[in-house]
Amino acid sequence: MTSRTIRIGTRGSTLAMKQSANVKKALESAWPGLHVELLIIKTTGDRIVDVPLAKVGGKGLFVKEIEDALLARTIDLAVHSMKDVPALLPGELVIGAIPEREDPRDVIVTRGESLAGLRRGAKVGTSSLRRSSQLRMLRPDLEIQTLRGNLDTRLRKLKEGVYDAIVLAAAGLHRMGWQHEISAYLDPGAFVPAIGQGAVGIEVRKDDAAVREILSPLNHSDTAVAVEAERSLLKELEGGCQVPIGGYARLAGGNLELSGLVASLDGTEVFRAIRTAPRGEAEALGRAVAKELLDSGAGRILDEIYRS
Repeated sequence: MTSRTIRIGTRGSTLAMKQSANVKKALESAWPGLHVELLIIKTTGDRIVDVPLAKVGGKGLFVKEIEDALLARTIDLAVHSMKDVPALLPGELVIGAIPEREDPRDVIVTRGESLAGLRRGAKVGTSSLRRSSQLRMLRPDLEIQTLRGNLDTRLRKLKEGVYDAIVLAAAGLHRMGWQHEISAYLDPGAFVPAIGQGAVGIEVRKDDAAVREILSPLNHSDTAVAVEAERSLLKELEGGCQVPIGGYARLAGGNLELSGLVASLDGTEVFRAIRTAPRGEAEALGRAVAKELLDSGAGRILDEIYRS
């Protein structure tokens, strides 16, 4: 291809920069002559670090300013953690590629104990209502406390003794090369991950055919179809980070299996559903799992949370 410069918008955290640098490297490898620049954009979610996300508007706070820059043509691409991307995108934007997914599981990081081995009343840090609900279901004796900040900040707070344990996404630790910090992986069948966890999405303007073509070698079809099913579930439930919703899709042969979860904030009520469909029916699968959850009683939980 002819020489051109592509500008990627990214958050400025260490992990976000690492993810964007990986996309930059992949693009320049796929297209010799292409020059890729990273532009750091500070989001509202980065500025507000002392309030739970559910109280200030949800995970969309991590993408809005970057999407604004994309719409203003200040940047050509936006790199996001897919778990931070709302179910509905602005009409002019689209996810142009989803590279191969990292490990989607949650992990627990402690100062020597397993989740089962934590003392009664141990302080566990997390910023996620989904994680909080599942922790309370498994260990109602634990004290769940809000934990915000970048990945390195969260690990530092654990080591300083502010918490006895913290729950994080495996993917971030893997991408940073910090696997040694992990005390245990949580089985996604029992502790359902966030929608899109472990996947990176590259957002682009819908009408930018040239950049969409440039992105095509980076798309991993198996990951993309799994994330499509999960996000269809999220869209149907009209959920965000204000609600404890989990979803995890995986390919088994030619079929796609999707597990969905909705939980009450205190973890005393948990609704689960699991279904399988051909991989070409990812969107319909997400809707079917959502309907099963709603019909089983999850709709009442969601209504109560939204009203409060």
